[in-house]
Amino acid sequence: MSEVKLVMDSSDSSTSSNPILYVLDTNVLIHDPTAILNFDEHHVVIPITVLEELDSLKGGRQSIAADCRQAIRELDKLLGRASPGDVETGVVIPRGVDGSHSGTLSVLMTEVPENLIMLPTHLNDNKILNDVGFLKQIFPSRRVVLVTKDINVRLKARGCGIESQDYHSDQLLNDIEQLNKGYLEYSESFWDRVDNVNTFQREGNTYHKVARNNFGETVYPNQFISDAAGFLARVIAVDEQNVTLLHLDLTKMMATETWGLYPQDVYQAMAMNLLLDPDIHLVNLSGSAGSGKTILALASSIEQTVPNKIYRRIIVTRSTQGLDEDIGFLPGTEEEKMEPWLGAITDNLEALHWDDENCSSSLDYVMNKVPLRFKSLNYIRGRSFQGSLIIIDESQNLTPHQIKTIVTRAGNGSKVICLGNLAQIDTPYLTATSSGLTYLTERFKNFQHGGNILLRGVPRSALAKFAEEHL
Repeated sequence: MSEVKLVMDSSDSSTSSNPILYVLDTNVLIHDPTAILNFDEHHVVIPITVLEELDSLKGGRQSIAADCRQAIRELDKLLGRASPGDVETGVVIPRGVDGSHSGTLSVLMTEVPENLIMLPTHLNDNKILNDVGFLKQIFPSRRVVLVTKDINVRLKARGCGIESQDYHSDQLLNDIEQLNKGYLEYSESFWDRVDNVNTFQREGNTYHKVARNNFGETVYPNQFISDAAGFLARVIAVDEQNVTLLHLDLTKMMATETWGLYPQDVYQAMAMNLLLDPDIHLVNLSGSAGSGKTILALASSIEQTVPNKIYRRIIVTRSTQGLDEDIGFLPGTEEEKMEPWLGAITDNLEALHWDDENCSSSLDYVMNKVPLRFKSLNYIRGRSFQGSLIIIDESQNLTPHQIKTIVTRAGNGSKVICLGNLAQIDTPYLTATSSGLTYLTERFKNFQHGGNILLRGVPRSALAKFAEEHL
């Protein structure tokens, strides 16, 4: 058994002279391959079990394998040229210009003595918990924290008397209610709160410039403003003093047809306004099941691809639990493999042509006319899509790192539409506040060419609405 060489002794574990020992679980490095860089001046410890798990998962073309490979590369950058002794003692992680806040990184190679083993070692999670307990025994004056995305591991840690926490470095919100909904609603007339307004005309549109302090809350580009009197506007520009609003005609918006589809409420009308605007390059649509996210995205995409020819093709992809493992067993090409997972797209395509004289003929026409491509997330890395409309379904199941990987695939003249329901996250290591959809919405809230809408209501059917409210 090798000797533990982490040597830093002080009674105050909150200062940089005695950094906290953060032990990272495998799922943290998969969630964010650069996680080791986000612990400031503290000491990051990687148990050997974590390296073994990364090694076992790095093969293949799955998205999780790519994340594992990137995590291994990040570790190699810091540990690749270090001596075995330095790897155990700790290698400096340089941060900042002067390196004054540098932390350290080490790999725990030590085997836990039998008399200190708390849990049976047949599970890797137990091995990691035993490692953390061992560090607590060796360094009683140090604060030792296990960082893991697995709630069950955190529960087991609590039972073992081990301090644990979730990985929050890419979590921008603590309360999902703080997330920008894409609109501000006023129960009274909006104009009752405005002292001074500068109204002007430009290219047939009406604009209002009002003082920023009239809103009483933060305002972002491409938010919508509505009130009980029927006023509707979209924020076009925001500066330190003023907010410029584009006046919108709600009646005209409700009567706007998009590939045979009309908005069912004001929220769908606002979403359609963003989806059809060629100057908006990113649209996030969230909402409960049946709120119309997919059908709005699909109808507007076909409208802009077939008759208007703003975009050359439609790329559709999605995240789903089990996709990485299961897609390889399905027969056919990549698109044929993806079709079972993208049933929501084909179902909504059928719904758009349900009233046609011959629905199947209409579907054949659209599929032949529209360059609609189903793509797996596994094969999007490294691609660049020019002049494309990229629809990402079920994006609430993506990590912030994964959402960045996909959105950065958009080339010149492309638009990205992210669809998701934060109440239906299927990935075990994500919550509504840590989801990639939440991360993207929060990061892009000040983006002049982006917008998001939280759809309300369940227009799908009376049955779906009642189920959403009572089940």
